[in-house]
Amino acid sequence: MVPVLGALGSRGAYSPIRREQITDVRGTVRAELGLVPDLFVKRSMAETGTHTARSLDERAKMLAVAGELFRDSTIAGIAPAEYHELVAVVSGLPIGVVRAAADVIAEAATRAVDTAYAAMPTRARANWSEVADASAVWTRRGRSLAVNAAGNHPGVHSLWLEALALGYGVAVRPSRREPFTPHRLVSALWEAGFTGPEIALLPGGQEIAGSMLSAADLGLVYGGDDVVNRYRDDPTVLPQGPGRAKVLLTGTVTDEDIRFAADSIAYQGGTACVNATAVYVEHDHGEVARRIAELLAELPALPPEDPAAVLPCWTESAGNAVAQYVRSQVGSATAMLPEQNTVTSLGDGSVVLRPTVYACDLPDAPQARLEMPYPCGWVLPWTPGDASVLTDSLVVSAVTDDEELITALVDDPSIRNVYLGRVPTYRVEFGVPHDGFLGEFLMRSKAVARQFIS
Repeated sequence: MVPVLGALGSRGAYSPIRREQITDVRGTVRAELGLVPDLFVKRSMAETGTHTARSLDERAKMLAVAGELFRDSTIAGIAPAEYHELVAVVSGLPIGVVRAAADVIAEAATRAVDTAYAAMPTRARANWSEVADASAVWTRRGRSLAVNAAGNHPGVHSLWLEALALGYGVAVRPSRREPFTPHRLVSALWEAGFTGPEIALLPGGQEIAGSMLSAADLGLVYGGDDVVNRYRDDPTVLPQGPGRAKVLLTGTVTDEDIRFAADSIAYQGGTACVNATAVYVEHDHGEVARRIAELLAELPALPPEDPAAVLPCWTESAGNAVAQYVRSQVGSATAMLPEQNTVTSLGDGSVVLRPTVYACDLPDAPQARLEMPYPCGWVLPWTPGDASVLTDSLVVSAVTDDEELITALVDDPSIRNVYLGRVPTYRVEFGVPHDGFLGEFLMRSKAVARQFIS
């Protein structure tokens, strides 16, 4: 019997009649996911956020308990080791990446209140009762948040915990690519004492996403450029799109620079939005591309549950489709690794996507905007002082001491994070914004003035 992951709605657990099989990278059925009907979604969303907000201290304690349960306990009949293995073989992520992500989620739950309130303006108050005369009070823009989650990496589920920390009711639509992490996390939150109106899991087809977003006060959605463009001008929806993280190497490129760039491309299988997709080089970008490629070629092709695995796995058809798409986009770029070696069969119906590195002759080559779900890097020439090619980036990691350039990068509104020196693009710190603070979207400051009447 494979586990059945049902809905966790506003009124309790629910096992839908309609189900979808969840298969691993070898085509073996590993679980069934219950898909809720639209009527169930609308009823749950009508009740999400209707709870009485708990005290800040109570929220912090319950989130910390949930984080420990998520990391260490058997949840819904699935022990931690079994959870790690399920996520690895279904998503294709190396099991070491899954374990690390689980630890990050647990830590994020423990720190959720501190991280969420790091966004509060310094002169604002967290509670109106703290106001003695007149002050700004940091208040929610709404009561409910709908999350249309991604399935590329478990770590995406560490972000919406901050909404719970701020007192929101949250409803999550899990990705059918990897539903185990959100099901386990919401179950742990329930065990810690949160209720259905505070946190719900609503699995279903793409058709329910619109109902969730329409019914919620605010929404958090993941996707590509199409999703970003669809919600760009909607003040109630925060789209999380491609990262297009970049590395800039100026001056003489050292072996340490090469290791830093390669690490930023391939860390955790190259599947995250913070992995570098473009490397800009001041001198001889072709030679730098060759050296990065030589380093990445050493990474082994192993099944996802192998403790030494570092590259993502796919079903044979899916892996070949990704590789074929990349080949169709190469244009005049030069491959630094044999393209026929990209897809490596493991002999069991699954494949590993090995790294690809290409050298482009133009700094504005369109390939630099491609973000693929495996280590795929484009190395491009860079003209000193030119910040224009570094725009539209979640992260720019720049090895430079050019203060005018650094100022231009920090001032550019389309660059969300600037790292100076050999700081890998994937660096994330609790309490430091990743793509801005989520609290900047969920909260606002409201003036409260009071006069004490004797």
